[in-house]
Amino acid sequence: MPDPSEGWVKKAEGDVRTALRELAAAQDPNWDAVCFHAQQAVEKYLKAFLIRRGEAFPRTHDLRFLLDLAVRHVSEWREKREELSWLSFSAVEARYPGEAATREEAERAVEIMRQWRARLRIALGLP
Repeated sequence: MPDPSEGWVKKAEGDVRTALRELAAAQDPNWDAVCFHAQQAVEKYLKAFLIRRGEAFPRTHDLRFLLDLAVRHVSEWREKREELSWLSFSAVEARYPGEAATREEAERAVEIMRQWRARLRIALGLP
């Protein structure tokens, strides 16, 4: 029987590639998209982690909510709540007219994404 978390990891990796590709775009980069895909990657990795731990979760995009479930298994992640709050905010707010992510915000989003990707891949036993 296939591991249901694998589908989430595959989708997360697609978001990682999209965020990195857009961050590196030489012409007309979309900083909003970088923030959005960075948030999506972390969300999907958290869902993969929760599935592996047998945690049920509702349909949600709230990283803080998912983190609150995950800290039942890795309590030291609790101290990272504020950075996930920022990542969620940056991904959502920049999607609306009148708001736009900056290069600095996109770089911060990718850095948070990279850290969480590494952390969650270790927790999932992935290389």
